[in-house]
Order: sequence, then structure tokens, then C-alpha cells
Amino acid sequence: MSGGSVEVSVVLPAYNEEATIENTVETTLDTLESFLPSNSFEVIVAEDGCDDRTPDIADRMAAEDPRVRHFHSDERLGRGGALNRAFEAANGETLVYFDTDLATDMRHLEELVESVRSGEYDVATGSRWMPGDEADRPAKRDFASRGFNGLTRLFLGSGLRDHQCGFKAFDRTALFDLLENVEDEHWFWDTEVLVRAQRRGYRVKEFAVDWTPKGDTKVDLVRDVFGMGGQILRCWWEFAVQPRITRRVSMAFGVLLTVMAVFLMGKYLPLERVLTEMSNANPVLVGIAAIVYVISWPLRGARYRDILEELGYTETTGFLTGAIFISQTGNLVFPARAGDAVRAYVVKARRAIPYPTGFASLAVERVFDLLTITVMAGTVLLGLTVTGQATELVQAVIGAKEGQAAKVAVGVAAGVGVAAIAAVVAIVVSARSDRNLVRGAMQWVSSDSYADHVASIVERFTADVQTVAGDRDAFLRVGASSLAIWSLDVVTALLVLVAFEGVALDPVTLVTIGFFAVSVGNLAKVLPLSPGGVGLYEAAFTVFVWGLTPLSWEIALGAAILDHAVKNVVTLVGGVGSMFSLNVSLTTAVEEGSEMSVDSDPTSLDD
Repeated sequence: MSGGSVEVSVVLPAYNEEATIENTVETTLDTLESFLPSNSFEVIVAEDGCDDRTPDIADRMAAEDPRVRHFHSDERLGRGGALNRAFEAANGETLVYFDTDLATDMRHLEELVESVRSGEYDVATGSRWMPGDEADRPAKRDFASRGFNGLTRLFLGSGLRDHQCGFKAFDRTALFDLLENVEDEHWFWDTEVLVRAQRRGYRVKEFAVDWTPKGDTKVDLVRDVFGMGGQILRCWWEFAVQPRITRRVSMAFGVLLTVMAVFLMGKYLPLERVLTEMSNANPVLVGIAAIVYVISWPLRGARYRDILEELGYTETTGFLTGAIFISQTGNLVFPARAGDAVRAYVVKARRAIPYPTGFASLAVERVFDLLTITVMAGTVLLGLTVTGQATELVQAVIGAKEGQAAKVAVGVAAGVGVAAIAAVVAIVVSARSDRNLVRGAMQWVSSDSYADHVASIVERFTADVQTVAGDRDAFLRVGASSLAIWSLDVVTALLVLVAFEGVALDPVTLVTIGFFAVSVGNLAKVLPLSPGGVGLYEAAFTVFVWGLTPLSWEIALGAAILDHAVKNVVTLVGGVGSMFSLNVSLTTAVEEGSEMSVDSDPTSLDD
């Protein structure tokens, strides 16, 4: 891959550097020529979507000196993306990059280059934080840098002091071996390369450099908190957690959580009384409840069909119902909602629907689910307020004897409900506006280029949601389907409740409490503390039925457990049948779907 006599390629990532780029290139050429033959190196300006005179200056310098090359991008690639593109086109076997502000003293360039060019090291990096040689940095830069590097060492096991110093060199073979697994294309790029190099056993040299801060900086919400922090967590998950999540471990973890829940309930609650109430429930009504819940599944398939049609794909209701069955079965069996990625895998593997569309359609469905159950709960709450029963509702939550789990459930439900309404309002408003509200909002909270990357991900999600929200007929059709689905969910719970002995509530109270308890319970189980949301749903359902009706808590809890059990059994039976019908392995679907979910899934809310 080498080009002629060129041994060293220096890449200068540049964004709007018209005031400095010419001096930077000239200084780089002069410094390289001081210790390398004149024709053995090249300098590449990796110009990253500039909107100033940087491209013109780089073009002129490339025309005047054959050792200078210019790569232009019409759109922002991010620092990592610009470096990847330039390194792929570079001719040298030793690949170098440093920041164009020349904050690092150029007298260190020879040591940087020769450390790798000599074959002694595979990677070399300058450091501003070597013991005894700390750079003099402004307090806000010092705090942010030390915090980031400390977290990188703690979570990712790195032995380096400074990961973000823009002064690095790589052996070409080693770098391209590492880049096969490097996912970030922005500010975390060089940190991920260094961490992976150490884990692969490559020889990494870190040496102290004289560094002078140029210009000003600030802690950026999107880049530093969401971007860099999120990337550390991503790599930690890949390195430390994911290798341990085998099929057997996932199954065991789900079983363990369920066993622990049953054990704790048996320890703190007299479950024998609850079991007695459940054993006396009318089996006919419980069976009818199961049938009602089964009826809701073809409606789920039809709604998903309508969503996909708006996104440009036409499939049968039967196939899509099966795909939903399989994905929800995955959510019951595996922790952390791993089943959410299954549906995208199934529609991709069996109908060639692209992963981004699969995840986007799932996100659209989740938005309508959350909006529907939030509106249902809010409508009942308004009715309780008008009739003066809101005070009893508050007392039921605050004064519940076993109310800690219920308080958590209600808190989660309230937060999810508010977020759902806010998100839907924002999406609908954006869908009816000619302005790019997503990117405008992102730029308002962040001026960093990483915000462009985050904005593009959010835009990809909202664009598909807006496709449905912007079409009035589609919005009403999908909304009506969602209302029917969740109404049947409530009817299932009410049939289970009236199956218990001694339940004699007037129809208005029964329907009112049923809609509210089921809605809040489903909002609460968005928090993935256990497979299938077991625990929070029962807590929320129990506290409202017990607190707002004359029924005993044993009946309320028994009904909540039996209601959730009926729904989960229907889901499992449908999921197993769909797996056989569509020839899909659940474990394979979870593994394959999870690999794509990091980049493609903008949301992972549970039904």
C-alpha cells in the first residue's frame, strides 16, 4: 500500500483554519525536512467541511508543493472520520497526525515519528500529564481533562496518562488492524484507538511533551457529557460486560431476578393469602381475559403494518404479528430489553427491511404506545380530580404500607409520561414546520462539531416519526389502533380482577380504576429492572386498586400478578409458535440484532 519512496504521512485535520493552516503546513514541512530526506514524507490536509478559505489555501499549497496533498469533504465527518479518510489515502508506512494549532512544541516531532518508524513501537503519543511534566493548563481545561483521563483509566483499564493529546503516530499495519473495531468517528476516536492498541498487545509509547494551550475551550454538554462519557460506557460494556453475557448467563440472570422477587415478596408479604385469593379466581373469566388479550395481537400487527407502509415497506399483518411476538418474547426471556433488537433482525432477515428502518418503525410504535397510555392515565386522573378523588389517590401512594415499590413505579410513570407528551408534541410541531428544529435545538445547547453527529442520529429517528405524524390520516389510523390495543389490555386486566371472589365494584369505578392502574403500571415498567417489567407493574397496579377501592390488598396484588401472568403466557406461546413458523432462533436474533442496535436504535422502550 506504500507509494514510492514516501515513508511518513502526516495528516493535519483542519476545520476553518484559514488564519493558521498555511503556517502550520510550512512549519510541518520544515520540521520533517530537518530529520528526514526531502522526498520521504508527505503532508495531507484533511479538510473537514470548512466554510471559510481553508480549502482554497490548501489547494494552492498542494499545487505549489508535490509533498502537500488536500482532501476536501463537503460535509462534516468529525475528527475521527476525517482522519480515517486521510489515512486510507496516505502513502506512508508511518502515519502521523497532530492538531493544526501546533499547541505541542514541534521539537518533539522527530521523537514521535522515529519511535514508530524505527520499529521500536507500534503507537506513539505525546502526553501533557506525565508525572513531573504536567502542562500548565487553564483550570477548566485541567478539570475536564483529568476527569476524562481518570475515567478512561478506571473503566477501560488504560495505562496511559493522556489519551486526548493531539500528537500521535502509528504503524500503518497496526492502525488499520485497530480501525476494524473502532466505532467512534469524532472526539473519542484517538482514545478508542489507544485503548484498543493496549488491549491487543501493541507496543505503545507515551512521552512527555511541551504543550501550550491555544485559544479558549469549554466543557460542552453534548461532546463531553453525552459524547465522551457515553463512549467510555460503550467501550466498558464491550470490554467488561458483553463477553460475559452468554446465552446461559442471560437466561440465568432473568431466572435469578424472578426468584429473588418471589423470595422477597414471600419474606415481607404473606403470600399464602394472595395465593389463596388467586386459587379462588373464576377460571372461565381468566380464560376469557386471555382470549381478549390474544385479540389485541393482530391489531398490533396491523398497526405495525401501517407504520411500515408510511416508511415505504408493505408486509402482511400475519408476518408482522409474528415478528412482534418473537421480539416481545425476547424481552420476557432476556434482561435489559434485549428483545427490542430482535424485531429489526426478523424483518431484515426474512423480508430484507433495512436495520435503520426496522429500528425507526419500532421507535414510532413506542412513541404511540407511550402517548396512548399517558393520555389514558391523564384522562382518568383528570376525572378523579373533577370528582374529588385525587386526594385519595395521593394518600394511596404516600400512605401505602408496602408503598416503596409503588412510589418508585409512580415516579417512573410520571417521568415517562411527561417525557412522552413532550416528545410527541415536539415531533408533531417539527413535522409541521419547514425549519430544522432538531438541529437548531442541538446547536442551542452545544457549539461543538460532535453535536452535528448527535443531531444526525436524532434526525434519522424523528424523520421517520414525522413521516407518520405529518400525515393526518396515518396519525389518526395508528393512534386509533394504539387506543384499541391498550383498551383491550385494560379489559384483560379488568376481567382478571372481577374473576376474584368478592369483587363487586360499580361499572364506572371498575373502568376508571382499571384504566388508570393498567396505564400507570405499563408506564412504570419502562424501567428495565427485570425481564418483562415484573415488579413495577404489579406494584403500581396494586397500590391504585387497593387505595381507591374497598378491595383488600391481597386481591389487588393477586389480580396484578395473575393479569401480568396471563399476558406473559400469551406472549410466550405466541412467540414460540412464531419462531417455529418463521424459522427464527431467539438467541441468534438477540445476538445479531444487538450488534446493530448501537448505531441504529434511537430508542428501546418496552411495551
